[in-house]
Amino acid sequence: MSEWIAIGALALVAVGIPLGMMAASAILRPSVPEQGKSATYESGEIPTGSARVQFNIQYYMVALLFVVFDIETVLIFPWTVIYRSALSQGASLATVLLPMLVFIGVLVVGLVWAWRNGAVEWVKSPLAKRRKTERQDA
Repeated sequence: MSEWIAIGALALVAVGIPLGMMAASAILRPSVPEQGKSATYESGEIPTGSARVQFNIQYYMVALLFVVFDIETVLIFPWTVIYRSALSQGASLATVLLPMLVFIGVLVVGLVWAWRNGAVEWVKSPLAKRRKTERQDA
């Protein structure tokens, strides 16, 4: 039971410190409302249009694929470090190799799925499409 008390105390401290800092900041900071503080800052230029810009979804898809394969690298590296020592301690090759092959297989299946659904294909601009059709016609 004492282990749970320590975890609870740690959770209270983890939540209490940021909340205390935000409360102290709200109490101590000066409040000077100005219209200019709520305006979008554009290096001294007068803002034009809306600050909300819709990004292409493929930027997010590329970022997600990067995170997935970055985590794969982080998980494969320690496995390669302990691979030889596990074999020298008597573990069979299948015992050591099979979990990593299953892990890499799942990632390959995910990559094939993303590839087939067009997640790794970049959208061509209308100008690039026009040039491609002009080349095909010529």
